[in-house]
Amino acid sequence: MRSIYRKEINAFFSSVVGYVAVLVFLVAMGLFVWIMPDSNMLDYGYASMDQFFSIAPWLLMLLIPAITMRSFSDEFRGGTIEWLSTKPVSTLSVILGKYFAALTLVLFALVPTLVYVYSLNELAMTPHSLDAGSIIGSYAGLIFLAAGFAAIGVFCSSLTSNQVVGFLIALFACYIFYAGFEQLSRIPTFSGGVDYYLSMAGMQFHYEAMSRGVIDTRDVVYFISTIVLFAAATRLSLQSRTWDTAKA
Repeated sequence: MRSIYRKEINAFFSSVVGYVAVLVFLVAMGLFVWIMPDSNMLDYGYASMDQFFSIAPWLLMLLIPAITMRSFSDEFRGGTIEWLSTKPVSTLSVILGKYFAALTLVLFALVPTLVYVYSLNELAMTPHSLDAGSIIGSYAGLIFLAAGFAAIGVFCSSLTSNQVVGFLIALFACYIFYAGFEQLSRIPTFSGGVDYYLSMAGMQFHYEAMSRGVIDTRDVVYFISTIVLFAAATRLSLQSRTWDTAKA
């Protein structure tokens, strides 16, 4: 797994893909958080990171599919998936190596945003007025959310040899799992308790729960289960495609 991980990290940073993806994310986040009139924290009136944590999932929804779209698409397009399958490394190790490499790049993009916490704390009229518990919980939720999106993105990349198609499928899937269930729960047809369980099926419910500063075991289990589910789905997808290739 470590060899695959190192290979993917080197591939990200030996080309402009990794740098451009991180740069676009940080520039867009900076614009929304500090400049845009409807979302910037300076006009919010309170020393709070709520604006940042409400915008971040939507930008991650664009960033992560852009990072993961090449995970297996390049292997299929270049014909190296057969070569990779002959190496003394399990399919799961390949999946995890690519998954953790993508997640590392996402975390690398999130680290500079800690400057926002420092800046907001310095600009606040009352020193140390930020809710540290809420910020820590929100960052934890953001990391779990990014981990879930990365698992979805790697799975979607295993479905096609076209990077653009992989990106679009991952973008749609991330939206469905983040906000789709929440939107479905608001349809009047789903009432009498069904709406609550539909909402719980989506990532937004658990992310917002963690953003309150309380890290509940149920939320952690939900995200871990989502990651495991899509890792297993990726494995099945790869085994199916390599079997079809072998038959051909």
